Amino acid sequence: MAVLIAVVTVAVAAGLDSASLLPPLASAQGVIIDWLFGLHLKVIAFLFALVMVFMLYSIVVFRRKAGESGDGAHIHGNTTLEIIWTVVPVLIVAYFGYLGVVTLRDVTAAGPDEMVVKVTGSQWSWKFEYPRQGLTSSELVLPVNRDVRFDITSIDVIHSFWVPEFRVKQDAVPGAVNPLRVTTTVVGEYKVRCAEICGLVHAGMLAPVRVLPRADFDAWVAAEIDRLAALETPAARGAQLYETQGCKACHSLDGSVLVGPSWQNLFGSQEPLADGSSVTVDEDYIRNSILKPGEQLVEGFNNLMPATYEDMLTEADVEDIIAFMQSLQD
Repeated sequence: MAVLIAVVTVAVAAGLDSASLLPPLASAQGVIIDWLFGLHLKVIAFLFALVMVFMLYSIVVFRRKAGESGDGAHIHGNTTLEIIWTVVPVLIVAYFGYLGVVTLRDVTAAGPDEMVVKVTGSQWSWKFEYPRQGLTSSELVLPVNRDVRFDITSIDVIHSFWVPEFRVKQDAVPGAVNPLRVTTTVVGEYKVRCAEICGLVHAGMLAPVRVLPRADFDAWVAAEIDRLAALETPAARGAQLYETQGCKACHSLDGSVLVGPSWQNLFGSQEPLADGSSVTVDEDYIRNSILKPGEQLVEGFNNLMPATYEDMLTEADVEDIIAFMQSLQD
């Protein structure tokens, strides 16, 4: 049985290793996490073999033979065996607890010159701010081989910031800022995902991630600074706010209905409200809908818009968004 358990353990562990359960690794923190994950799989393979081999061996070897009608031998226990199967699992669990503490310490350790990115989750989009570069973006762009600290928060419900290739994740909690540290190691394109069920469009709460060579990242920063400086018209600035403030998660620009009404041809239209009245979509209505979204709900839609934009947007920002909506007329 010991030989069978060893053979099944090796076979199951090899099968799990070959199954490619994890996506490609793209962070320094993921190295120790993958090692710990692999160690867990090997222990799981052993426990699986231990249970299955004993069970199948007993079914085959100790089955009732033809002509047998009596009871099997009665075994009243084995103190030594019971001590072993109590103490050994306790030691294994304690060892894995120690490994977990060491791993957590390593993956949360601060780097000497961290690049800071502020991450804000909202239903159902991500916003990334680069304080040192003075940029705000709806995509996450990072230089390779760089220590990055994400300062993560939320403006509405609990979300969870997760890039599977980085292996680590962190909750985005309203009213709190939770740090997450990543050292990028591989140039490539990935996705930010939300790992906490957060509402109707949880599965679509994605954002592109690009890890670039240092020179390409510096070029992207310079291009973004130039592009933002060139936003001379209110409508152009409103289009930028549409991207970075989460508006695009709920309001389309092509007429398709998402969580909220489409902005295409919305300005100037007559909209029926949930209370049975109707309203002309003018500047006053849009301003009130942004700052106090629960007061005048359009019929057929729920009050899902965060009530925090009054603190997040300036009057100039609101005017720019209105100008952008006015530009979306056929």
